[in-house]
Amino acid sequence: MSRPAHAKQRAWRYGRLAETACAWHLRLRGYGIIARGFRTPVGEIDIVARRGRTLAVIEVKARADFAAAAEALGTRQRRRIADAALMFLRARPDLAGLDLRFDVMLVRPWRWPRHLTDAWRPNH
Repeated sequence: MSRPAHAKQRAWRYGRLAETACAWHLRLRGYGIIARGFRTPVGEIDIVARRGRTLAVIEVKARADFAAAAEALGTRQRRRIADAALMFLRARPDLAGLDLRFDVMLVRPWRWPRHLTDAWRPNH
């Protein structure tokens, strides 16, 4: 059973707010934000950020607590994000020589986001 439209809209707004908080958190730690909300037919990347020679593909998970946020990233979603990252690099060949890393940022209300670097490695 799907959620009512207003609940979906509220969840979408909360997700965008969480992504904005994460982008600011990253900027304060020396990352440059390359892209936000990069959509492809295979999936979406929440944030692409660069610091030095590292290009981080970052998935933002916002939940009521950090444990629930950490559990929300499944195998299928990781695969879709990795596929979207390949499409992003095809669109931006100037970034293809950088070290690619997959991160997760966990967000819960009234707390600083937690940045888990190198959270997973794609299977392909």
